[in-house]
Amino acid sequence: MTSKIKADNLNKVSDDSTIIKKCGSTTTVGSGSGQTIVVDGATITLGRCGGTVSLASGATQSGFGRSGSVNWCTTIKTSPLTTESGKGYFINTAGGAVTVTLPSGPSVGDIVAVADAGRSAACNAITIGRNSQKIDNLALCGTICTSGGAATLVYTGACNGWKTVADTSANLTAPLYITASGGNAITTCGNFKTHIFTSGGNFAVTASETTPNNIVEYLVIGSGAGGAGSNYGGGSGAGGFRVFSACNSPNPLNGPAAIPVTTQSYPITIGAGGAAAPGCSSTGHTSGNSSVFSTITSAGGGKGGTYNPSPNAESGASGGGGGSLAGSPMPGANGNTPPVAPPQGNDGGNGTCYGPGGTTNHRQGGGGGGGGGAGQGTTTGLYGGDGGVGSFVQDGFIGPTAPSYGSPGPVSSKRYFSGGGGGGLYGGPGPGGDGGSGGGGGGGYQFAFNGTVNTGGGGGGGVGHPAPTGPGGPSGVGGSGVVMIRYRFQ
Repeated sequence: MTSKIKADNLNKVSDDSTIIKKCGSTTTVGSGSGQTIVVDGATITLGRCGGTVSLASGATQSGFGRSGSVNWCTTIKTSPLTTESGKGYFINTAGGAVTVTLPSGPSVGDIVAVADAGRSAACNAITIGRNSQKIDNLALCGTICTSGGAATLVYTGACNGWKTVADTSANLTAPLYITASGGNAITTCGNFKTHIFTSGGNFAVTASETTPNNIVEYLVIGSGAGGAGSNYGGGSGAGGFRVFSACNSPNPLNGPAAIPVTTQSYPITIGAGGAAAPGCSSTGHTSGNSSVFSTITSAGGGKGGTYNPSPNAESGASGGGGGSLAGSPMPGANGNTPPVAPPQGNDGGNGTCYGPGGTTNHRQGGGGGGGGGAGQGTTTGLYGGDGGVGSFVQDGFIGPTAPSYGSPGPVSSKRYFSGGGGGGLYGGPGPGGDGGSGGGGGGGYQFAFNGTVNTGGGGGGGVGHPAPTGPGGPSGVGGSGVVMIRYRFQ
């Protein structure tokens, strides 16, 4: 029933309708049971539950504010835009992520809504640009990154900024995944980014969530050693191979767990490749160097042995191949030094001596160990030992530029790293040992090969020539290391 109304110039008040006549005009406020107007000091209530209060054609209203809803723009947006108060926007990110910027200089009570019309925000997120204002009390842009997600925001003032009053996207302003910078290249594959460090730098995390959304996958490759000289030196060991990736599970070397990160910078060290031995020298070549990310250190490869008992092959992430003293094969060195699990490398192959002695000896250096297999030693035959095969990551770990890194190997759709260097050969006709898949340099008969840059491949063993041709050229330089960090960013 109607409330009693006391006001000047009211002509009629009834239980079924209220008619106001003032200054000679009549306005029908409502008719039918329950239609009311209540005047109570400064408070006026129009209409009833389920009823409609309409403005006449051409009339405007002011001072009422919005009722908490928006007028939706029915044209679906697919590119960045700046919003207006009182409007809702349908966004389709099927063609790529879209940034929706909130109004500049908002007034208290301004309202904006955004919705994922194409149900593609899980693949390509909608970013809510805060335009210098806070969102839910935080100086962070918002993100809708769930399929079909939506958010309605009302501006509450400079102190608290935009407040989310309706949100089906689950925690609009939280950094649901990782935001980071750094690296010589950054690739994107689906919801994941990979930062690739071919030289030292910093992996700078600027936002992260709690577990499990704050974890990163990694590939950390130490550098390969330089190959041994002296005509029949051993191939050098590859740099350490250490990896964890959820998409790399078929690899038996896949590490036990990803690494959680927090908002800070993580220094990245890239191991430089080991030096080669000059000419026919039995000295001058060096072992590889470590690459480091967070708690993961991949050691450098061990250098190959020569024709002298000392220096012989050295241990490392993968061991160097043994040299060959006349009539006395020299052993290869141990890999996985220092020891980690899964192992970061393998042993080098033994050097051998085949023939009756003197200048007719055929001496072969053993192959350096690789990330996925041991270096080979030969007991007969006229060739150097092959370097051990490296190990792999799936192309998807690296992203669309995967062919630019590592080397192809025995299995397609994978990139190989940490191949061992091939052993050198004396007495010909050769050839020297092949480098292992993963950047290992081939061993020498007329010339040796370097380990490939940023693969951790071991350098090839020394060059050999049958007498009286003379001394050979230098052995192979070790390949430098590389670090790759992969994480979900949306």
